[in-house]
Amino acid sequence: MLTQQFIHTDYPILQLTDKAYKALELMESYDVRHWPLCAGDKYVGLIYKDALLDVTDDAILGNLQNGLQSVAVKSTDFILTAVKQAAAHHLSLIPVVNEQNILEGILRSEDLLGILAHYIGVDMPGATLVLQMERKNYSFGEINRLVETNDAFITQLNSYFNNNTGLLEVTIKINKTEISDVVATFQRYEYAILYYFGEELYANEIKDNYDNLMAYLNV
Repeated sequence: MLTQQFIHTDYPILQLTDKAYKALELMESYDVRHWPLCAGDKYVGLIYKDALLDVTDDAILGNLQNGLQSVAVKSTDFILTAVKQAAAHHLSLIPVVNEQNILEGILRSEDLLGILAHYIGVDMPGATLVLQMERKNYSFGEINRLVETNDAFITQLNSYFNNNTGLLEVTIKINKTEISDVVATFQRYEYAILYYFGEELYANEIKDNYDNLMAYLNV
């Protein structure tokens, strides 16, 4: 998933010689707070809406050096690089350039949310478990084996080191929505399960048995 697969190429290009009011009009029209600035085809920097609000409408963009930030991603970068940049700089869009620093297009941050959701598999059916463990105890091979013993497979796995607890949190998504057997397997192997999301067949069976018992006693 490279950035070049998702860029918009139909956005107008702002030049160093353009004036502040033109940049503001584009930002209002496209509902963003940033816009790439170029010298010809070459990308110069990202101009911020806040910087334009402090100057006159006729101010030349090339003179607003304090309002520029050199933020961009390459067209050959992995899409998560764009996600990282957007989050780090609180961007509404991200310029995409080639190896010659020529602007090829932009990525909208709102599009990145959908791309990220697809990448981590949230739009796929299945159950999710979050495990907690010492970092030294993490073994993908064992986690994968325990899932597969329940006729399931992992569709997505992410790990996160929690600085507050000093423990590793491992989020796994599996292809099955019924999760009771998988939860029981991890508990049997003494894994700490923070939480899980899915259908609990055991709970449903217990409820059914209870309802049947109540119906029998009422006869």
